[in-house]
Amino acid sequence: MLVVTNSPDPTVPTLGTTPDAAPGTATGPELATTLRETVARLFPALRADLESLVRVPSVSNAAFDQAHVATSADAVAALLRDAGLPEVQVLRARTADGTEGAPAVVARRPAPDGAPTVLLYAHHDVQPPGDAATWETDPFEPTERDGRLYGRGAADDKAGVVAHLGALRALAASTELGDLPVGVTVFVEGEEEIGSPTFLPFLTQYRDLLAADVIVVADSSNWKIGVPALTTSLRGLVDCEVEVAVLDHAVHSGMFGGPVLDAVTLLARLITTLHDDAGNVAVPGLVTAAEPTVDYAEADFRADSSLLDGTVLAGEGSIAGRLWTKPAIAVIGLDAPSVAHASNTLTPRATAKLSVRLAPGQDPAAAMAALRTHLESSAPLGARVTVRDGEQGKPFLAPGDSEAMRAARWAFATSWGTDPVDIGVGGSIPFIADLLEVFPDAAILVTGVEDPDSRAHGANESVHLGELEKVVLAEALLLARLGGAVA
Repeated sequence: MLVVTNSPDPTVPTLGTTPDAAPGTATGPELATTLRETVARLFPALRADLESLVRVPSVSNAAFDQAHVATSADAVAALLRDAGLPEVQVLRARTADGTEGAPAVVARRPAPDGAPTVLLYAHHDVQPPGDAATWETDPFEPTERDGRLYGRGAADDKAGVVAHLGALRALAASTELGDLPVGVTVFVEGEEEIGSPTFLPFLTQYRDLLAADVIVVADSSNWKIGVPALTTSLRGLVDCEVEVAVLDHAVHSGMFGGPVLDAVTLLARLITTLHDDAGNVAVPGLVTAAEPTVDYAEADFRADSSLLDGTVLAGEGSIAGRLWTKPAIAVIGLDAPSVAHASNTLTPRATAKLSVRLAPGQDPAAAMAALRTHLESSAPLGARVTVRDGEQGKPFLAPGDSEAMRAARWAFATSWGTDPVDIGVGGSIPFIADLLEVFPDAAILVTGVEDPDSRAHGANESVHLGELEKVVLAEALLLARLGGAVA
């Protein structure tokens, strides 16, 4: 596997640093050694805290008991208080129509004079567990197997909560530093897994509490076990429901079949217009960004995605490009008669839910308009096509050589002993656009607690414990570097 990275330059001063060592600073190797030992000593307790959080079934989907989400928020708040943060609150936001959001935790410690403030983001809500039969162990009883801790939320994103907690504990325990070298605000959201519906109102209502110079989002992935990554691009998102109607009501398939094609068949024909014969997206108006410089080997991709033998990959260009910088369209839901309840009639109407991932640089509103135009203009055999707009999220593209990015590359390389890979992610984190809207001058770093085998959102979700320990160390080093504690 060939990867292209930007090697960190330890001579470049970063936020909060000066080229010459100041009183109370340490050299990078000295501080790394001390913090590595400290994190190792603290990690058993951090693992126990992660296990306790996983045991709380904090599913934010409205079909589940929301009392568990409140319990999870209280547990996170207690951990942050114990970590020495003097201002800890459990807060909710309200939308314009009065809807109250899920509980989020905001914990703060003011910055020393002249030091920057860093906002540390994670979320404590989780996806539904899904079919219990597909899990090897109880999804809400954390279980270790082969160095991985299994359980819903063990990776996404309660490991992110623990990464922030561990970094703060390690810095507080370091006698070389004596205190946190930066101001810290920890923001742990409670509704990320349902699309963060009150995220922007929350940022607006609590803007003064959340303002920061650097924002660290611990909700992405590393390249692989032993190789860290910094996420420099994320695809955006739009989704919609498209309904195809051909009859006023169901009719006998023998009496009327032939001159009339059923709605499911016509919907299938409409769906096939979304891609060309090679599998490339064929919707005019959806843009493509520049090819990535990372080589994602096909064998690795097949293993990571669990692709069945013999299945041909769709689309053209590099695999990384098809994942990160090109649009993708998937049918994620279908309303039509089930096989078990089928009757011998022509289905009058059928509906599909489409999920469209957008390349960096694509405007979501323009993409939704392009998709709607394509669907309506491609109606098969004059069938009635109705498009209902859904969620929209902006893509993200980070500057590759900011001061904060250089500090992060140094911290990751020091923790893992190898340079991080600059990666894109095919998924979306729409709230990052909200962060940039409210805090346009903040530098945003998207970091990872997961790896390709974490199976976030799926059965048997897990976090690699050895990698999590490195994440904790890397974040502690990053905060020290941003605060000028490293010469």
